[in-house]
Amino acid sequence: MTAPFTQPTPLTPRKKAILVGASRGLGAAIAKQLASEGYLIALLSRSSEDLKSLSEEINQTAGEVVARDYYHDVKNFGEVETLLPRLISDLGGLDLFIFNSGILNQTAMEEFNFASDQEMIEVNLIGALAWFNPVAKVFQSIGSGHMVGISSVAGDRGRILNPAYGASKAGLSSILESYRNRLTRKGVRVLTVKPGFLDTDMTKGKTGLMFMTSPADAAAQISKAIHSGKQTVYVSPIWGIIMLIVRLIPSFIFRKLSF
Repeated sequence: MTAPFTQPTPLTPRKKAILVGASRGLGAAIAKQLASEGYLIALLSRSSEDLKSLSEEINQTAGEVVARDYYHDVKNFGEVETLLPRLISDLGGLDLFIFNSGILNQTAMEEFNFASDQEMIEVNLIGALAWFNPVAKVFQSIGSGHMVGISSVAGDRGRILNPAYGASKAGLSSILESYRNRLTRKGVRVLTVKPGFLDTDMTKGKTGLMFMTSPADAAAQISKAIHSGKQTVYVSPIWGIIMLIVRLIPSFIFRKLSF
């Protein structure tokens, strides 16, 4: 772990953020985006070496300690209760919380693998709940804050490929909408992010993927959505149109499709 955060002053106030799932790909890009905007950031991941390298890179670029790395496996649900207060104490407050952790275990068309499906549900959905519940309680108590969940276009409709992954993201999108409806009246904003294909390890080696977006471009789009107060954002916007069409396809046709 790095040295304590650079302390803000009345002339140089700092917003504070927690980013769960920060070590590589989209998470690393979001971390760099937030740092460029002047945030102090607590970076969490189970990939401790990548996380340490990322925080060192960010701090070297900033010329001060604006990022600190914390090891955390999101399947260790019970440690959130003590870890969250510690992070808020280290940061000196909290303005923004982003849950980006997620895994996609590939399954063959004829395969039904409970252990694989369970792991995706635990990481993508239950892991998110373990964080969003206490963060929502904190933000509700102070009457402000911004919660962001990285869902996926895969959750917009049940498809024949990777059903558990789609279910985990559909559940996450639904939970975020519920939080939004509950917390907006309390002064808390909630953003659901639905990326399409991103140029990350998750899509590495796959062919025929449309409208691929770089992590840096995706992070910039997410930042813009946060600042504009959007409720849902597709990354990139073309996916909003694509998924509207997908949702409108009648079921008797959709079930015959191969994606």
